[in-house]
Amino acid sequence: MPPVSGRTGRTGRRLPTVLAVLVAVALVVSAFGAEDPVTWVLETVWVMLGLPLLILLRRRFPLSGLLCGLLAVHATVLVVGGHYTYAEVPAGDWVRDWFDLDRNPYDRFGHLMQGFVPAILVRELLVRTSPLRGSRWLAPLTVCACLAFSAVFEMLEWLAAVTGGQAADAFLATQGDVWDTQWDMFCALIGATCALLLLSRPHDRALARLTVLTKD
Repeated sequence: MPPVSGRTGRTGRRLPTVLAVLVAVALVVSAFGAEDPVTWVLETVWVMLGLPLLILLRRRFPLSGLLCGLLAVHATVLVVGGHYTYAEVPAGDWVRDWFDLDRNPYDRFGHLMQGFVPAILVRELLVRTSPLRGSRWLAPLTVCACLAFSAVFEMLEWLAAVTGGQAADAFLATQGDVWDTQWDMFCALIGATCALLLLSRPHDRALARLTVLTKD
């Protein structure tokens, strides 16, 4: 791999900070005028927990630029869904009307992202902390981990439904679909598989650049 130039290296080091600031601003803005404050908390809690954690670990365990960008996009999806509730995101309404769908598809998109972005996160963790780098087991174990996370999330939604009753409807965003849980996990599976098919090689290059940057 060619050496990283000074300018590129500085950009690579600044990128996580810039993205963290943008995500923090988006999180704060999304709280104002949120459709359902309880749903906003439930949907954005992952951002509220994950962002400080990544900041605390940024020197000990910096993430690749590709993963940082994907996490920022995923955080944006979460805060938008938290602000409007997933069933009422305007962009989803537009897509529903354009394609004559029977429901707002933003929730489906959110679950695709729930598989797509965690797939790269899990892959990075396994490549950097386990003997699986270059192993044929890396991809299937990554997909299994993403499916496990999706299943845990669905159980959390079930818990919210049991404890919150009717008040949990905005968080569940089932929109009357009795197979919503199965669709959510299937979307996560598709997202994780697509991420590995499309981004495994770019991710390897991003990890190589990260190695160079951390050695400088």
